[in-house]
Amino acid sequence: MATPITTTKTGAAAARSERASRGNHTLPGWLWFVLLWCGGVGAAVALGFAFRVFMNLTLFAVK
Repeated sequence: MATPITTTKTGAAAARSERASRGNHTLPGWLWFVLLWCGGVGAAVALGFAFRVFMNLTLFAVK
């Protein structure tokens, strides 16, 4: 039975290989913050609009 051999890289070589494996498809942290913040604000506005529509529908249904 063969024993698997694992090699590890340390220092600059590990950082280079990690960056190369990820490619240039990562976003900076501040951009993630802005995207998530805009998504949260948009969701809150949409939810508020939905509540407004349903409130108006139920108020007119009661009259």
